[in-house]
Amino acid sequence: MSATLDEALLRGLIPGVLAVLVRRGADFAAAEDAVQEALLEAVRTWPEDPPREPRGWLVAVAWRRFLDATRSEAARRRREERAEEEPEQGPASDADDTLQLYFLCAHPSLTPSSAVALTLRAVGGLTTRQIAAAYLVPEATMAQRISRAKRTVSGSRLDRPGDVATVLRVLYLVFNEGYSGELDLAAEAIRLTRQVAATVDHPEVAGLLALMLLHHARRDSRTAPDGSLVPLAEQDRGRWDTRAIAEGVGILQAALARDRLGEFQAQAAVAALHADAQRAQETDWVQIVEWYDELARLTDNPVVRLNRAVAVGEADGPQAGLKALAELDASLPRHTAAAAHLHERAGDLATAAELYAEAAHKAPNLAERDHLTRQAARLNAAS
Repeated sequence: MSATLDEALLRGLIPGVLAVLVRRGADFAAAEDAVQEALLEAVRTWPEDPPREPRGWLVAVAWRRFLDATRSEAARRRREERAEEEPEQGPASDADDTLQLYFLCAHPSLTPSSAVALTLRAVGGLTTRQIAAAYLVPEATMAQRISRAKRTVSGSRLDRPGDVATVLRVLYLVFNEGYSGELDLAAEAIRLTRQVAATVDHPEVAGLLALMLLHHARRDSRTAPDGSLVPLAEQDRGRWDTRAIAEGVGILQAALARDRLGEFQAQAAVAALHADAQRAQETDWVQIVEWYDELARLTDNPVVRLNRAVAVGEADGPQAGLKALAELDASLPRHTAAAAHLHERAGDLATAAELYAEAAHKAPNLAERDHLTRQAARLNAAS
């Protein structure tokens, strides 16, 4: 996109425009293609001639692209009648169909992984490459998966609800993508989760909202002025958003009181314990280990067990943490970095420095690689 174009505005309009086309009768795949063409036209023309009503402009252009793409002799009369009903450019409806579009993408006919991928692509605004990286699959494989998912939901309307658990997983992944800094989708994920919470009475919806708020409260302290990562233990807790923390804790407490524990509530409980500590040294690691035990029972997720091993190292000492870590697959993401941290805490600085350097080569992004490289350099200098 052009540097002079408001990318956040354009990305935020995508789901609403796509939903309008689907509601008008366009099948999902054709509607998504038409919206993409309208976005390309916006990138080309908006910097020099920005519209007064961006959403209405996109709807009008995307609808024309859809009509052009689907017009044929056999259906000329039906499509001409539809074209006659085309609204003039101007203010579009304020109705927000974004949440309904998430449910459409969480179609019962789709596997959870395909539903997540489709939503991230069509509604979240992520590229196929980004989604492929999240799934650790080749970009071509993900492109085929998304294409199949688009064909599956084509012809479906926005009045068929999807699976709530899949929708929550989608929102969680969108939030994490935004929180990583590559795309600023975290606030949008929180907004949509609030909408879900207002319409779906389930403690896991509340748990997810609490988790997002508690993590988002620390966002400003996660990076230094030069853009480098700041580990949780070193963050300036005075910069944490206490209002968001209080809201998140309140929502979590109400959810836990319903005694229907789920993974998002357990994750939020871990985040709340971190938020409750005024200093890193005051963190209740014993309780955090207990919550990771609950998470492991709920999900049997190896990444959860990796995080638990680190927490055990804080609660019971680094040797206990290393013992727990040794039980896990060494190929797990961030396994080497966790081992480096625990060896450093155990006083084995030479091994820790080697592991930090090795972890830097495996880092999933530049910021994390730079952080791990600096950790290795720090220990080498100390040696």
